Amino acid sequence: MTTVASDTGVGPLLRAWRERRRLSQLELALRAGSSARHVSFVETGRSRPSEEMVLRLAEHLEVPVRERNALLLAAGYAPRYAESPLDAPRLEALREGVERLLRGYEPYPALVVDGSYTVVAANRGVLLLLDGLPEHLLVPPLNTMRIALHPEGLAPRIRNLREWRGHLLSQMERQIALVRSESLRELYEEVAAYPLPAGAVDEPEEADPYPYFALPMRIEHGGRVLSFVSSISTFNTPMDVTVAELAIETLIPADPETAAHLRSLAEADGAPASG
Repeated sequence: MTTVASDTGVGPLLRAWRERRRLSQLELALRAGSSARHVSFVETGRSRPSEEMVLRLAEHLEVPVRERNALLLAAGYAPRYAESPLDAPRLEALREGVERLLRGYEPYPALVVDGSYTVVAANRGVLLLLDGLPEHLLVPPLNTMRIALHPEGLAPRIRNLREWRGHLLSQMERQIALVRSESLRELYEEVAAYPLPAGAVDEPEEADPYPYFALPMRIEHGGRVLSFVSSISTFNTPMDVTVAELAIETLIPADPETAAHLRSLAEADGAPASG
């Protein structure tokens, strides 16, 4: 540690992240194996933290990888994490693995999105749900929140739209609370302002013998109501900004009828249907 005299730099950024996580200086110090006095000196600019200390504090503050680079730059160090384009050679194994996963999940829907809910990959199960949507919503880059909540998108087909809309907006609110992203906030404000389609209601379930284990999305398709629950996976300890912001979403059939219907559609198309 070296002493500096500055009111700007990494200190205020670390303090903002600590306050966002609602930790005291003592709590953060105990987690990071430091002292409250040390953390205080870093936050006020009286001491310049080492690169290792910046990363350690960032880890215990659960700072996103992109923002860890910003902290390092503010402290006068080089960024630690690369931000590779998805088509970069170094991510070839990632791309191949994700493509195998998406194909293997068919006929059920699965997709990969980035930190702004932009679709970067999807399987044929997703394309099935998007069938019939207006062209302007399907022009790349596709955005899952716009497609789901736009009054000309999937919203009119979702039978429990009010519930599902509330779930999606709450998900975005939680993410905004964890990351500093102006583009994500703008997206939230846009989709939250979409009007509900005329007649949108949460229809009561009709004596369903299969109690849901999580909030389902109940969506009309081809004269049937399909039910899915969503599962989201991220990569463990990512070392690249791009990879850190990817999420794989799988839509799990919430009842046997949904699973059987999707398998029958796949068989009709001549595609292999998983169990």
